[in-house]
Amino acid sequence: MKLELSPATGDWLPVCDMDALTPGRGMAALLPDGRQAALFRDRSGRLYAIDNRDPFTGAQVLARGLIGSADGRTFVASPLLKQRFDLETGRCLDDDEVAVAVYPVRTA
Repeated sequence: MKLELSPATGDWLPVCDMDALTPGRGMAALLPDGRQAALFRDRSGRLYAIDNRDPFTGAQVLARGLIGSADGRTFVASPLLKQRFDLETGRCLDDDEVAVAVYPVRTA
């Protein structure tokens, strides 16, 4: 089964096999426009894709962050400064003025 995501163009892009995603761990994918997406599968099997760029440092590291949950929200914590990003909305849980892009994701 393939994992696909849809960047701003609205087209679906195949990014990896589902088996490549380990539950609870992230993986980065290079998009055609040069951006990177961070892909995640949580322990219940739900899929997420957000921008891989940490807005606080500019580093492409969010795929290496730790997945957790707070108040019913699944998040990834940046491995650098530990800010948490909601995997559904992209909003930073530690700074209301900061967010990362979220990409629709599906299996095909």
